[in-house]
Amino acid sequence: MGAGKSRVGQRLATAIDAPFIDTDARITERYGPIDEIFDREGEEYFRIIEREIVADALREESVISLGGGAVLHPETQADLEDLAVVWLQVSPEAVAPRLSGSTRPLLAEGGIGAWKAILESRRPVYEALADLRIDTSRRSVARIVEEITEWFGGAR
Repeated sequence: MGAGKSRVGQRLATAIDAPFIDTDARITERYGPIDEIFDREGEEYFRIIEREIVADALREESVISLGGGAVLHPETQADLEDLAVVWLQVSPEAVAPRLSGSTRPLLAEGGIGAWKAILESRRPVYEALADLRIDTSRRSVARIVEEITEWFGGAR
């Protein structure tokens, strides 16, 4: 959360002339704001619809920004095994201002402490899936995109 997945994903897609999909945006388009889904239906329901949206997105040849919890689903993990996965990392110091005033449901009552706990609980999955890790804390989006394209040989 707060690592810049949407901004970097959009710029990467433009750089390699590919479509861009933000799965959180697709969820919002179809079901309404994520915080309202959590309030109304709970996290379990959200994860069900998130998996549906992610599965559909992964069938499309595109740059995809997944919500941070999407990779917790075993089927999503299996789907990602043969795809290029970039883990955008960010330090707690850099993410704190990015999350200020956030409506993210999992951070609503815990702030940066909740962010750290969520990251640590997800870290093993992120580490297992990532082909490339990039710290976005103090780097420009342009440089991050350049590094990703260099790593993957500039091709789709």
